[in-house]
Amino acid sequence: MAVWAALTGNLLVALAKFVAATLTGSAAMLSEAVHSLVDTVNEVLLLYGIARSTRPADRLHPFGYGRELYFWSFVVALLIFALGAGVSVYEGVGRVLDPHPIERPAVIYVVLAVSLAFEGTSWWISMRAFGASKRNLGWWEAFRRSKDPPAFIVVFEDSAALLGIIAAAAGTTAAVLTGDARWDGAASLVIAGILVGVAGLLAQESKALLIGERADPALSDAILRTAATIAGVCSANSIVTVQLAPDNVIATLSLDFSDYLTVPEVERAVVELERRIRSAHPEVSALFVKPQSVLVAAELRGNGGATMTPDPPGEASPLAGG
Repeated sequence: MAVWAALTGNLLVALAKFVAATLTGSAAMLSEAVHSLVDTVNEVLLLYGIARSTRPADRLHPFGYGRELYFWSFVVALLIFALGAGVSVYEGVGRVLDPHPIERPAVIYVVLAVSLAFEGTSWWISMRAFGASKRNLGWWEAFRRSKDPPAFIVVFEDSAALLGIIAAAAGTTAAVLTGDARWDGAASLVIAGILVGVAGLLAQESKALLIGERADPALSDAILRTAATIAGVCSANSIVTVQLAPDNVIATLSLDFSDYLTVPEVERAVVELERRIRSAHPEVSALFVKPQSVLVAAELRGNGGATMTPDPPGEASPLAGG
């Protein structure tokens, strides 16, 4: 819903801004037009990524295509930087070095007012959608821990759009009042700075998810607690998780089983564990269990013999690779 709202708003706003930029010769307005056009393309790419990521697993991709969403999210961040910020810098520097007076400033104000209404509506929808998913976390912590790039990308894009509109309005006003068109170029450079900051944050988060980030620590803790209640399990030693998509997680458990259990009894315990976890956490698409004594598990972690770093229980900051 939030992505479709952003796509519709950005497309209409981009068309209006290009018309205004042509009529007025404003560098800041042209930067904003390119910004909105890039945002429109980004929403299309996100929708494409969402569709591609939902394809079922096959022999070549046994865990599905969920990470394709993270790939396209990273591409979106690159487009914001390369196209949005790049054009804004080009226009801003050109206008500062070779200033031209702004024509028909009233057209700019009308378009910016309409853009503010569209972008503000899209921002409100995206903030409500993201707020509903953040639980009791703060906004920044929710962004850092989110596994759903479209949710936070739309919020950041719309926020940057609102800041860009304010910068364009301020630059236009300063240029008209002072008669110095370099203020228009300065506004374009401010817009470029906003886009560089947003692109950097989105690229960092998308890259972390793309190369393999662990699942929410609350999920890891819940799985460990469930494992500890299974009959025959002496200790749930550790867990390693990998987030493949917003609703797709792989988990590997190190469990210490009672020595008196037979192989069939261990198998039944594992089946019961998987049934409980799948029932309570359907996002766990694959569960692997490594029978391992407490002492052996501790020794491997101590000397670096473990193949992956276990998820520290209750820790908020995500670790790449599980």
